[in-house]
Amino acid sequence: MKLFRFGEPTNEKTGVILSDGKKIDVSAFGEDYNENFFTTDGISRLSTWLEANADACPVVGDDVRLASCIARPSKIICIGLNYAKHAAESGMAVPTEPVVFFKATTALCGPNDDVIIPKNSVKTDWEVELAFVIGKKASYVEKEDAMSYIAGYCLHNDYSEREFQLERGGQWVKGKSCDTFAPLGPFMATADEIPNPHDLRLWLSLNGEMLQDSNTDDMIFDISTILSYLSQFMTLLPGDVISTGTPAGVGLGLKPQRYLVAGDVVELGIDKLGTQKQTAVAYQ
Repeated sequence: MKLFRFGEPTNEKTGVILSDGKKIDVSAFGEDYNENFFTTDGISRLSTWLEANADACPVVGDDVRLASCIARPSKIICIGLNYAKHAAESGMAVPTEPVVFFKATTALCGPNDDVIIPKNSVKTDWEVELAFVIGKKASYVEKEDAMSYIAGYCLHNDYSEREFQLERGGQWVKGKSCDTFAPLGPFMATADEIPNPHDLRLWLSLNGEMLQDSNTDDMIFDISTILSYLSQFMTLLPGDVISTGTPAGVGLGLKPQRYLVAGDVVELGIDKLGTQKQTAVAYQ
Protein backbone atom coordinates (compact mmCIF):
# COMPACT_ATOMS: atom_id res chain seq x y z
CA MET A 1 0.00 0.00 0.00
CA LYS A 2 1.14 3.55 -0.72
CA LEU A 3 0.15 6.27 1.75
CA PHE A 4 0.17 9.96 0.85
CA ARG A 5 -1.11 13.21 2.28
CA PHE A 6 -2.48 16.15 0.32
CA GLY A 7 -4.10 19.55 0.51
CA GLU A 8 -3.09 22.98 1.72
CA PRO A 9 -0.79 23.21 4.76
CA THR A 10 -3.65 24.22 7.05
CA ASN A 11 -5.92 21.40 5.87
CA GLU A 12 -3.87 18.37 4.93
CA LYS A 13 -5.73 15.09 4.42
CA THR A 14 -4.79 11.43 4.05
CA GLY A 15 -4.84 9.41 0.88
CA VAL A 16 -3.98 6.01 -0.54
CA ILE A 17 -2.68 5.13 -3.99
CA LEU A 18 -4.44 1.97 -5.14
CA SER A 19 -2.77 -0.82 -7.07
CA ASP A 20 -4.14 0.60 -10.35
CA GLY A 21 -2.51 3.97 -9.60
CA LYS A 22 -5.71 5.77 -8.66
CA LYS A 23 -5.32 8.19 -5.75
CA ILE A 24 -8.19 8.31 -3.29
CA ASP A 25 -9.06 10.48 -0.30
CA VAL A 26 -9.28 8.31 2.83
CA SER A 27 -9.84 11.12 5.33
CA ALA A 28 -13.13 9.42 6.24
CA PHE A 29 -11.01 6.79 7.97
CA GLY A 30 -10.58 9.51 10.57
CA GLU A 31 -6.85 9.34 11.33
CA ASP A 32 -3.69 11.09 10.20
CA TYR A 33 -0.50 9.19 9.45
CA ASN A 34 1.11 9.92 12.79
CA GLU A 35 2.50 8.20 15.88
CA ASN A 36 -0.89 6.98 17.08
CA PHE A 37 -1.76 5.57 13.64
CA PHE A 38 1.38 3.46 13.46
CA THR A 39 1.27 2.50 17.16
CA THR A 40 -2.23 1.04 16.78
CA ASP A 41 -1.50 -1.07 13.66
CA GLY A 42 -2.97 1.59 11.44
CA ILE A 43 -1.71 0.12 8.18
CA SER A 44 -3.56 -3.15 8.78
CA ARG A 45 -6.69 -1.38 10.03
CA LEU A 46 -6.70 0.97 7.04
CA SER A 47 -6.29 -1.96 4.65
CA THR A 48 -9.33 -3.66 6.18
CA TRP A 49 -11.32 -0.42 6.08
CA LEU A 50 -10.50 0.01 2.37
CA GLU A 51 -11.99 -3.37 1.52
CA ALA A 52 -15.40 -2.00 2.47
CA ASN A 53 -14.99 1.69 1.71
CA ALA A 54 -12.54 2.25 -1.16
CA ASP A 55 -15.23 2.54 -3.83
CA ALA A 56 -16.92 5.38 -1.93
CA CYS A 57 -13.75 7.41 -1.44
CA PRO A 58 -13.31 10.58 -3.54
CA VAL A 59 -10.62 10.55 -6.21
CA VAL A 60 -7.71 12.95 -5.67
CA GLY A 61 -6.69 14.85 -8.78
CA ASP A 62 -3.14 15.26 -10.01
CA ASP A 63 -3.39 19.04 -9.62
CA VAL A 64 -3.72 18.87 -5.81
CA ARG A 65 -0.74 19.84 -3.66
CA LEU A 66 1.03 16.86 -2.09
CA ALA A 67 2.04 17.21 1.56
CA SER A 68 4.70 15.36 3.53
CA CYS A 69 3.60 11.73 3.37
CA ILE A 70 3.99 11.45 7.16
CA ALA A 71 2.45 13.87 9.65
CA ARG A 72 5.00 15.63 11.85
CA PRO A 73 6.85 12.84 13.73
CA SER A 74 8.49 12.99 17.13
CA LYS A 75 11.86 13.22 15.40
CA ILE A 76 13.72 13.11 12.12
CA ILE A 77 17.09 11.37 12.48
CA CYS A 78 19.65 11.44 9.70
CA ILE A 79 22.79 9.45 9.01
CA GLY A 80 25.74 11.40 7.62
CA LEU A 81 28.53 10.19 5.35
CA ASN A 82 26.87 6.84 4.70
CA TYR A 83 28.14 6.45 1.12
CA ALA A 84 31.91 6.08 0.74
CA LYS A 85 32.20 8.31 -2.32
CA HIS A 86 30.22 11.06 -0.60
CA ALA A 87 32.55 10.91 2.41
CA ALA A 88 35.49 11.24 0.05
CA GLU A 89 34.06 14.21 -1.85
CA SER A 90 33.35 15.89 1.51
CA GLY A 91 36.99 15.45 2.51
CA MET A 92 36.01 13.31 5.51
CA ALA A 93 37.13 9.85 6.60
CA VAL A 94 34.80 6.90 6.14
CA PRO A 95 33.09 6.59 9.54
CA THR A 96 33.60 3.53 11.74
CA GLU A 97 30.19 4.11 13.38
CA PRO A 98 27.12 5.83 11.93
CA VAL A 99 27.29 9.63 12.04
CA VAL A 100 24.01 10.76 13.60
CA PHE A 101 22.31 14.15 13.54
CA PHE A 102 18.80 15.49 13.95
CA LYS A 103 16.69 17.56 11.62
CA ALA A 104 13.95 19.77 13.08
CA THR A 105 10.50 18.46 12.29
CA THR A 106 9.48 22.00 11.27
CA ALA A 107 11.63 21.44 8.15
CA LEU A 108 9.05 18.98 6.79
CA CYS A 109 7.19 19.99 3.66
CA GLY A 110 5.59 18.54 0.57
CA PRO A 111 7.64 16.82 -2.14
CA ASN A 112 6.99 19.51 -4.72
CA ASP A 113 6.91 22.60 -2.50
CA ASP A 114 9.41 25.38 -3.18
CA VAL A 115 12.66 25.13 -1.26
CA ILE A 116 13.33 28.42 0.51
CA ILE A 117 16.96 29.55 0.49
CA PRO A 118 17.38 30.77 4.08
CA LYS A 119 18.10 34.35 5.05
CA ASN A 120 21.85 35.05 4.73
CA SER A 121 22.47 31.69 3.05
CA VAL A 122 25.09 31.30 0.32
CA LYS A 123 25.61 27.50 0.54
CA THR A 124 22.23 25.75 0.28
CA ASP A 125 22.88 22.20 -0.96
CA TRP A 126 20.85 19.15 -2.03
CA GLU A 127 20.95 15.49 -0.89
CA VAL A 128 18.73 12.73 -2.30
CA GLU A 129 18.15 10.09 0.38
CA LEU A 130 16.17 6.96 1.17
CA ALA A 131 14.19 7.35 4.39
CA PHE A 132 12.37 4.73 6.41
CA VAL A 133 9.51 5.13 8.88
CA ILE A 134 9.38 3.38 12.23
CA GLY A 135 6.32 1.16 12.66
CA LYS A 136 6.53 0.18 16.32
CA LYS A 137 8.36 1.36 19.40
CA ALA A 138 12.02 0.39 19.17
CA SER A 139 14.53 0.25 22.00
CA TYR A 140 17.67 -1.92 22.17
CA VAL A 141 16.74 -3.75 18.99
CA GLU A 142 18.96 -6.59 17.77
CA LYS A 143 20.19 -6.22 14.21
CA GLU A 144 18.57 -9.46 13.08
CA ASP A 145 15.16 -8.18 14.25
CA ALA A 146 15.50 -4.62 12.99
CA MET A 147 13.64 -4.87 9.69
CA SER A 148 10.43 -5.93 11.47
CA TYR A 149 10.28 -2.46 13.06
CA ILE A 150 9.92 -0.66 9.72
CA ALA A 151 6.51 0.53 8.53
CA GLY A 152 7.67 1.72 5.12
CA TYR A 153 10.01 3.74 2.94
CA CYS A 154 9.94 7.13 1.23
CA LEU A 155 12.00 9.65 -0.70
CA HIS A 156 13.66 12.51 1.21
CA ASN A 157 15.73 15.49 0.07
CA ASP A 158 18.00 16.31 3.01
CA TYR A 159 18.63 19.96 2.15
CA SER A 160 21.67 21.41 3.94
CA GLU A 161 23.08 24.89 4.38
CA ARG A 162 26.79 24.08 4.44
CA GLU A 163 28.00 27.30 6.06
CA PHE A 164 25.48 26.92 8.88
CA GLN A 165 26.37 23.23 9.15
CA LEU A 166 30.17 23.30 9.03
CA GLU A 167 31.33 26.85 9.75
CA ARG A 168 29.00 28.02 12.51
CA GLY A 169 30.09 26.06 15.57
CA GLY A 170 30.13 22.52 14.20
CA GLN A 171 26.52 21.68 15.06
CA TRP A 172 25.08 20.05 11.94
CA VAL A 173 21.46 20.48 13.00
CA LYS A 174 21.62 24.24 12.31
CA GLY A 175 22.40 23.60 8.66
CA LYS A 176 19.77 20.92 8.29
CA SER A 177 16.67 22.36 9.91
CA CYS A 178 15.62 25.44 7.96
CA ASP A 179 12.01 25.63 6.80
CA THR A 180 11.35 23.47 3.69
CA PHE A 181 14.61 21.54 4.16
CA ALA A 182 12.86 18.15 4.48
CA PRO A 183 10.51 17.46 1.58
CA LEU A 184 9.17 13.93 2.16
CA GLY A 185 7.23 11.78 -0.28
CA PRO A 186 5.35 11.78 -2.63
CA PHE A 187 4.20 8.69 -0.72
CA MET A 188 5.30 6.14 1.83
CA ALA A 189 5.40 2.63 0.39
CA THR A 190 4.68 0.03 3.05
CA ALA A 191 7.55 -2.32 3.79
CA ASP A 192 6.00 -5.23 1.86
CA GLU A 193 6.21 -3.15 -1.35
CA ILE A 194 10.00 -2.75 -1.04
CA PRO A 195 11.37 -6.28 -0.55
CA ASN A 196 14.99 -5.14 -0.96
CA PRO A 197 15.62 -1.52 0.06
CA HIS A 198 19.35 -2.10 -0.47
CA ASP A 199 19.01 -2.27 -4.25
CA LEU A 200 17.27 0.92 -5.31
CA ARG A 201 18.54 3.50 -7.76
CA LEU A 202 18.47 7.04 -6.39
CA TRP A 203 19.21 10.14 -8.43
CA LEU A 204 19.04 13.93 -8.42
CA SER A 205 19.31 16.53 -11.16
CA LEU A 206 19.76 20.30 -11.03
CA ASN A 207 18.28 22.29 -13.91
CA GLY A 208 18.23 19.08 -15.94
CA GLU A 209 21.85 18.12 -15.22
CA MET A 210 22.25 14.76 -13.48
CA LEU A 211 24.45 15.28 -10.43
CA GLN A 212 23.65 12.31 -8.20
CA ASP A 213 23.10 8.84 -9.65
CA SER A 214 23.79 5.86 -7.43
CA ASN A 215 22.27 2.83 -5.72
CA THR A 216 21.43 2.09 -2.10
CA ASP A 217 23.69 -0.98 -2.31
CA ASP A 218 26.58 1.47 -1.83
CA MET A 219 25.61 2.31 1.77
CA ILE A 220 28.35 1.87 4.35
CA PHE A 221 25.86 0.98 7.10
CA ASP A 222 22.75 -0.90 6.00
CA ILE A 223 19.26 -0.22 7.29
CA SER A 224 19.17 -2.94 9.93
CA THR A 225 22.51 -1.73 11.30
CA ILE A 226 21.26 1.87 11.41
CA LEU A 227 18.01 1.04 13.18
CA SER A 228 19.66 -1.25 15.72
CA TYR A 229 22.44 1.28 16.35
CA LEU A 230 20.09 4.19 16.94
CA SER A 231 17.93 2.13 19.28
CA GLN A 232 20.90 1.66 21.60
CA PHE A 233 20.92 5.40 22.33
CA MET A 234 17.27 6.49 22.14
CA THR A 235 13.76 5.13 21.84
CA LEU A 236 12.43 5.26 18.30
CA LEU A 237 8.70 5.94 18.23
CA PRO A 238 6.18 4.88 15.59
CA GLY A 239 6.12 7.44 12.80
CA ASP A 240 9.72 8.58 13.36
CA VAL A 241 11.60 9.20 10.12
CA ILE A 242 15.16 7.92 9.67
CA SER A 243 17.09 9.17 6.63
CA THR A 244 19.95 6.94 5.51
CA GLY A 245 22.45 9.29 3.85
CA THR A 246 23.22 10.60 0.40
CA PRO A 247 25.54 9.45 -2.40
CA ALA A 248 28.20 11.52 -4.12
CA GLY A 249 27.26 14.53 -6.23
CA VAL A 250 26.27 17.18 -3.71
CA GLY A 251 27.23 20.80 -4.28
CA LEU A 252 29.79 20.72 -1.47
CA GLY A 253 31.77 18.04 -3.31
CA LEU A 254 31.79 19.60 -6.78
CA LYS A 255 34.86 21.37 -8.11
CA PRO A 256 34.18 24.22 -8.03
CA GLN A 257 31.51 23.96 -5.35
CA ARG A 258 28.00 24.80 -6.48
CA TYR A 259 25.00 25.88 -4.43
CA LEU A 260 21.39 26.79 -5.09
CA VAL A 261 20.29 30.18 -6.33
CA ALA A 262 16.74 31.42 -6.80
CA GLY A 263 15.15 29.88 -9.87
CA ASP A 264 17.09 26.61 -9.76
CA VAL A 265 14.98 23.49 -10.25
CA VAL A 266 15.85 20.32 -8.33
CA GLU A 267 14.37 16.98 -9.40
CA LEU A 268 15.03 13.67 -7.68
CA GLY A 269 13.74 10.13 -7.35
CA ILE A 270 14.19 6.62 -6.01
CA ASP A 271 13.05 3.42 -7.70
CA LYS A 272 9.54 2.43 -6.55
CA LEU A 273 9.26 5.53 -4.35
CA GLY A 274 8.38 8.22 -6.88
CA THR A 275 9.88 11.60 -7.66
CA GLN A 276 10.06 15.13 -6.28
CA LYS A 277 10.54 18.55 -7.85
CA GLN A 278 11.46 21.73 -6.01
CA THR A 279 12.09 25.26 -7.26
CA ALA A 280 14.49 27.35 -5.20
CA VAL A 281 13.17 30.71 -4.03
CA ALA A 282 14.83 33.43 -1.99
CA TYR A 283 13.77 34.04 1.60
CA GLN A 284 11.28 36.92 1.80
